[in-house]
Amino acid sequence: MYKNKTLAAVVPAYNEEKQLHLVVSTMPDYVDHIVIIDDKSTDGTADEIRRLMAMDKRVIMITHDVNQGVGGAIASGYKWARDQDIDMAVVMAGDGQMDPSDLPSLCDPVAVESVDYSKGNRLVYKEAYELIPKVRFFGNAVLSFLTKIASGYWHVADSQTGYTVIGKKALKAIDWDKMYKRYGQPNDILVRLNSEDMRVRDVPIKPVYNIGETSGFKARQVLWPISRLLIKMFAWRMWKKYMIRDAHPLFLFILMGLGLLCLGFLFFLRLLFLWISQGQMPEITLIILLFSSTLGIQFFLFGLWMDMDKNKFLR
Repeated sequence: MYKNKTLAAVVPAYNEEKQLHLVVSTMPDYVDHIVIIDDKSTDGTADEIRRLMAMDKRVIMITHDVNQGVGGAIASGYKWARDQDIDMAVVMAGDGQMDPSDLPSLCDPVAVESVDYSKGNRLVYKEAYELIPKVRFFGNAVLSFLTKIASGYWHVADSQTGYTVIGKKALKAIDWDKMYKRYGQPNDILVRLNSEDMRVRDVPIKPVYNIGETSGFKARQVLWPISRLLIKMFAWRMWKKYMIRDAHPLFLFILMGLGLLCLGFLFFLRLLFLWISQGQMPEITLIILLFSSTLGIQFFLFGLWMDMDKNKFLR
């Protein structure tokens, strides 16, 4: 137990037979359960988990018949922790990229300060730019900014980190069967946590790379799907939190802002067409374009400001 709280480590594993021993052997003694999810691995991961179960009685194995992705594996571990009434669950990657020495810093906000979800932030580490691969650093920075808008947690960054601790209240509040199952899982869960008014805390941690892990991250294959997911989840959060539950006026500001921006885009296309086909730019079209675009940006930004103010207590 950690400060009188039961703690389970959720370890998603896909083809991690060479790294799992490192994860289990370095797991602190105060971790009560080590839940390893074999996500339909094609190597000897399952056999390695069974070997670890014989060595460490804390190890519990969950097997997926179909590969569900890292998000699906984490969801399975979270559901186990929820059903066992565990107080806290930490995600520890099966490739050993999460330093156990950072775990107390992540657990303390949840165990002591009643924070619902704490997450690591590698971007604020003093040598982060040198330690994190450049493509990942800039991709993470872009997605972190978009996630701030989509989730409403403007005080958090490093949205792609998987090193997190979640409390019992949040474990029971989220429908884990609906959580995004691939690389967008950390972004998706932040939006869902905000929709339930859960408190989230960023904790500085050291980036860990080049320890023998094999990354499946491909920037071109990840950035667009996650960006599309964030647009969808932003719309879902606005509707659920500010229309269905609260009927807050910021929903109207966001809606009017986006509507005016769409109108401005249509007049931009009209202006471009007339300029190319007739060599002229009608003044009335240009005026409507500038007016609708400017007003749309103002409405949208004011809606975001109201959202930021509404969520400032979720720190």
